[in-house]
Amino acid sequence: MAKYGGFGGGNMQALMRQAQKMQEEMMKAQEELKATEFTGKAQGMVEVVMTGEKNLVSIKINKDCVDPEDVEMLEDLIQAAFVDAYQQVEDKTEEVMGPYAGMLKGGF
Repeated sequence: MAKYGGFGGGNMQALMRQAQKMQEEMMKAQEELKATEFTGKAQGMVEVVMTGEKNLVSIKINKDCVDPEDVEMLEDLIQAAFVDAYQQVEDKTEEVMGPYAGMLKGGF
């Protein structure tokens, strides 16, 4: 009898187990990423903490950069710290989830 597509029952089961293991590993990696906090900084004056889910946790502002005459500078520092934290999340997400990219697109 001819085998269909060259797949035997054992090979298909092994492939399914491998796919399930990869999915479990991917989910674990996602959970670890979500639990990680990233700290973005701007010139040592502003610090922003963000989770791996890109949720803002906190902002710390050095009192020396608070100048009522130059609020725009403070706004720029906050934005720069936020962008720094956001980029760290993006970079780590790509590093952690990169190996699973084919799986996320539906291929194995």
